[in-house]
Amino acid sequence: SASAPRAVDVRARRRRTRDGGRRATVRPTATRDGDARARARDENEASTSMGSVCLVGAGPGGVDALTMGAARALANADVVVYDDLGGSSEDVLALATKANAEFVSVGKRGGSAKSWTQSDICELLVELARSGKRVARLKGGCPSVFARVSDEIAALRKHGVHTTMIPGISSALSAPLSVGIPLTDRELGRHFSVTSAHDPNSIDFAAFAGIDTCVFLMVGRTLPIVVESLTREGNKSPTTPCCVIRNGMQPDERSWFGSLRDIVEKTSGESLSPCILVVGNVVTLA
Repeated sequence: SASAPRAVDVRARRRRTRDGGRRATVRPTATRDGDARARARDENEASTSMGSVCLVGAGPGGVDALTMGAARALANADVVVYDDLGGSSEDVLALATKANAEFVSVGKRGGSAKSWTQSDICELLVELARSGKRVARLKGGCPSVFARVSDEIAALRKHGVHTTMIPGISSALSAPLSVGIPLTDRELGRHFSVTSAHDPNSIDFAAFAGIDTCVFLMVGRTLPIVVESLTREGNKSPTTPCCVIRNGMQPDERSWFGSLRDIVEKTSGESLSPCILVVGNVVTLA
């Protein structure tokens, strides 16, 4: 049977680096005539030793939802830095077949104090690339959709790290389709929006009044607030069809169909995270 991925205690290694291994290399001062030559040599050494980071969309989880580009990036990686959602599937990680490939879990689920901060993740990616590693940064869904990818891009660019990006399938698209809901329809769904419901207080719900289909991610803990706000501020009828989908496209996927009037009651007592909410008449097409 295949051996388990070789996990690495990166935090311990980074503590050792901070304690004694992060000192800059000191070179003898070049003569004035040799300054340009010394700079050219230093730049050449930096360019040949610098690694790279590929920001890879893992999709909702499982190899069936990966792109071929994502599979190639994993096969070429020295280190895989992965999230919990989507990126932690064993069959996905098994695609990193390079000898001595390392695996670092940086999941941030549940607000645990042990979770990695985004600044720590950015620093880790830079450190790995500067040590010459080819890194696959595996992010659940698509890197461009509520994945904090802009923070990572900015940190990598700041330090001159070569960065590429591979899109993935967002749960905003895959979960509805998995239960038979198309987000658009010529009559029922002429447009759709995708919103993070992590912080409902930051959402202008009145803006959804004219949107046929509304998709909310990270709504497991805030469903009652979102539903109430859509009817009170978003001018949505309580009879508007909706659906909550938990773990879309996964073996334990589960869905609840209802309306804005009764969906909170129908999901009461259920553990919903991770889930999405789809609101609109397209739900009736499932």
